[in-house]
Amino acid sequence: MKYYIALFIIFSTTLLSAQSWQKSFEEALEITKDEDKVLILVFAGSDWCAPCIKLDKDVWQSDEFKAYADKNFVLYKADFPRKKANRLNDDVAEENGKLAEKYNPKGHFPLVVLLNKKGEVLATTGYKKLSAEAYITHLNDLLK
Repeated sequence: MKYYIALFIIFSTTLLSAQSWQKSFEEALEITKDEDKVLILVFAGSDWCAPCIKLDKDVWQSDEFKAYADKNFVLYKADFPRKKANRLNDDVAEENGKLAEKYNPKGHFPLVVLLNKKGEVLATTGYKKLSAEAYITHLNDLLK
């Protein structure tokens, strides 16, 4: 019985602290429209781009950002992994490629694009050596 209680607690904690990254850009855009939030589109190389990995670890995975983003942003990550083991399915890779053509034609990584509910660019930024709290302030300053 103790095993099941411990398993439930671990599972619940994982769900509560899980990042709310959407599975498709279209889904993210719909939520943005429905909830009148800003969409954060992140172009990342999750297995090769050191600043992308640092931004993910220091900001996106932080409890501060997760709590703030849940109330204020919709998140979608357009990932471009290089290792075969991390290869995306063809549909996701194609969707990310189309997003890169439209929003990241110069191929900057990481690139953080803030979009309105129409998919229009409000601002762009990238990796900054900031705490999660300072990065949230940075994002909000870009939206002023």
